[in-house]
Amino acid sequence: MLRTKLYEMEKQKQDSEITNARRLQVGSAERSEKIRTYNYPQGRITDHRIGLSIYQMENFLNGDLDEMIDNLIAADRAERLKGE
Repeated sequence: MLRTKLYEMEKQKQDSEITNARRLQVGSAERSEKIRTYNYPQGRITDHRIGLSIYQMENFLNGDLDEMIDNLIAADRAERLKGE
């Protein structure tokens, strides 16, 4: 009986750790968690992580991602240098 009780306590602890880890990964999809906004009437794409807005939505949606990728790489490098 003691072994069963200890097993249940350990199982419950592991389940709660897994649940907490999943919640942290998923997020709540609130507006403040958005990475990128597509504003069709203005033809604008904004990446909120780096604060970049591009006003060439049609080109972006057709695969011209170079400007966004270059800016993301530059922001990543700057962040890494700041961390060192």
